[in-house]
Amino acid sequence: MSRIEEVFCELNKANKKALIPFVVGGYPSLEVSERLIGGLSENGADMIEIGIPYSDPLADGPTIQRAYEVALKNGVDTDDILAMAGRLTKKITTPLIIMTYYNIIYRYGEERFATAAKEIGIAGVIIPDLPVEEAADWKKIAEANYLDTIFLVAPTSPGDRISLIAEASKGFIYCLSLTGVTGARSEVSKDLAAFLTRIRTKTEKPLAVGFGISSPEAAKNAAKLSDGVIVGSALIDLIDHSGIEYDKIYEFIQAMKAAIGG
Repeated sequence: MSRIEEVFCELNKANKKALIPFVVGGYPSLEVSERLIGGLSENGADMIEIGIPYSDPLADGPTIQRAYEVALKNGVDTDDILAMAGRLTKKITTPLIIMTYYNIIYRYGEERFATAAKEIGIAGVIIPDLPVEEAADWKKIAEANYLDTIFLVAPTSPGDRISLIAEASKGFIYCLSLTGVTGARSEVSKDLAAFLTRIRTKTEKPLAVGFGISSPEAAKNAAKLSDGVIVGSALIDLIDHSGIEYDKIYEFIQAMKAAIGG
């Protein structure tokens, strides 16, 4: 059982759901994002996604695109993020998941990236633009380095593709609450229940809902139907609007965690 699977197993035994915040590595600076991730771990996060800044983040909306642009202008690169993650895994036990686009891994080298991730203690990788049909080589390398590869499934995915993703995904399945790109929405899609039911018929693996989770109420509604919720754009908006007031950011995460059952 992987570290991510262990977390879901323990939460399930306690009748709890996973809270998975997403932060952009190096935004607004490496120092701040490192401190934030440490604080998120102490304030309710069960796992934490770290995005590697990328110039063409096609799955992400304006909020995360802007954060990536700032990080890139600051000169942050893949080695910086991996080094930061390596420092964090020596301080916290919360599993860290790298979210990145395939071109970054391709340019870095699949073997080199997976080996580096293993050595610093990364638990899993999300690659939104790597189709499951073309992921066999990467999955083999990832599994050899004890990395879970978490695949995304969309409301528009047909049944046979959901089956393929359910079989290939390890750790959990990233379920998009809606079609389109990331970004905070005012409410969870009314079609989410039917969508997750379709996936449940294919797998018993944990389901985590992301894209559009913007408030404790939205997290609560999504958690009723799933095993966990992922919060990205809303958290980055708060980082922007709060002027990086750590207490406000941690209070938001605590409220999210409380809303999904503590």
